[in-house]
Amino acid sequence: MNESVLHSRRQILARGALIGTAAVAGTAAGTGIGRAEPVAAGPESLGPGPAEVTLRVNGRDFAIAVEPRVTLLDALRERLGLTGTKKGCDQGACGACTVLLDGQRANACLTLAVMQRGVEITTVEGLARGERLHPVQQAFLDHDAFQCGYCTPGQIVSATAVIAEGHAGSPAEIREWMSGNLCRCAAYPNIVAAVRDAAGGSRG
Repeated sequence: MNESVLHSRRQILARGALIGTAAVAGTAAGTGIGRAEPVAAGPESLGPGPAEVTLRVNGRDFAIAVEPRVTLLDALRERLGLTGTKKGCDQGACGACTVLLDGQRANACLTLAVMQRGVEITTVEGLARGERLHPVQQAFLDHDAFQCGYCTPGQIVSATAVIAEGHAGSPAEIREWMSGNLCRCAAYPNIVAAVRDAAGGSRG
């Protein structure tokens, strides 16, 4: 190949490289496009290994170390010894593990313990005031609203929220809003009567 042709090609390639470098530098300096921007801080990354978390349960703070994958249900039962919250289906379908998170009903098996920092957690153990039962607990006793009793803690916690939410105005409404809590013994008529009594419906 002709030496002059090779020389011309080299010149073209060199000029192209210089032009490209200048364009990139000018763009970054002039418009900001292509300039590295600071990355916004994202969510806290946890794991592997235990994470320190403080859970506020029934008005008390508990500092524990748990793996990020540990559910609130397992933390309550296995780390804090609060076994009133029952493990039923472990899939959020039966309601046996119902707790209150800032007053709202939640299935403890479907949320992670590390997600509950700063949240007020209420379990069935936190409803009574000393020796005085919560009105819903007393109503469940008065109406014999349980048989085997396994689902009862979740039923009671859920019922307290249903009443607070204003969804206990009629038996039909109670059945609708308590439908996430299953009773394998089918004590539903007694449960509805207990909730209605605790809400004042059977006396009004």
